[in-house]
Amino acid sequence: MDKDPDAQKAAQERLREFDNVTFFQNDFRDAGTVLEAYRGRINGALLDLGVSSYQLDTDERGFSYHKDGDLDMRMSGFGRSAADIVNEASFEELCQILREYGEEKMAPRIADRIIREREKQPILRTSQLAEIVLAAMPAAIRRKEKHPAKQTFQALRIAVNDELGALKEGIEGIFDLLAPGGRFCIITFHSLEDRIVKQAFADYERSCTCPPDFPVCVCGGVQKAKRISKKPILPTPEECERNHRAHSAKLRIIEKL
Repeated sequence: MDKDPDAQKAAQERLREFDNVTFFQNDFRDAGTVLEAYRGRINGALLDLGVSSYQLDTDERGFSYHKDGDLDMRMSGFGRSAADIVNEASFEELCQILREYGEEKMAPRIADRIIREREKQPILRTSQLAEIVLAAMPAAIRRKEKHPAKQTFQALRIAVNDELGALKEGIEGIFDLLAPGGRFCIITFHSLEDRIVKQAFADYERSCTCPPDFPVCVCGGVQKAKRISKKPILPTPEECERNHRAHSAKLRIIEKL
């Protein structure tokens, strides 16, 4: 299940020798509805979150600050693009997006610079935005090896695709369809995603939801799942050496009771 039509094509080509694979071009926020209509209960689910290497490496998709391409970032190809946000959003909205989704400390400086530059000409290319972010940074940050546009590009990508909203809805819908004993595995790549997954899994594992100052439980809650590993499973050094983009990956697994 993927809402990116290019990802669908790639998966169909890679799995063409198997006759027991069904493909759905949907956002996984709709997985509960889609799978219930198709099969009902499921025995397991794996979510691989974030942007794919194909999307990052394809210039015209506009996900990478290292490449020059259209400032797009839409995984589905529909809806509001990153260019739309950059050229239309108010100072306040830009600051909110950069702070909430990019955890960017320099959000006001970047937002102010974006607004001043878009008054001269529309910001339509990834290279334009990367240069604007770089110019907005203090000299000490500009001298660092890592490009300071990383957090801005992450924030815009998350906003364009409503990734965190989709994640919350997807977790709920998929968990509801899991059969007892079914496992739910989620791979995250940054702290915002991982925080949502960690909290959701903790909630499923918790039996009582009463406030901590209650002397006795009155909610009648029941534990819905158990963790398979207490801590997230991390990539090995060997895996990181083979694939440098794996270094930030975290795999969390729960089993439905």
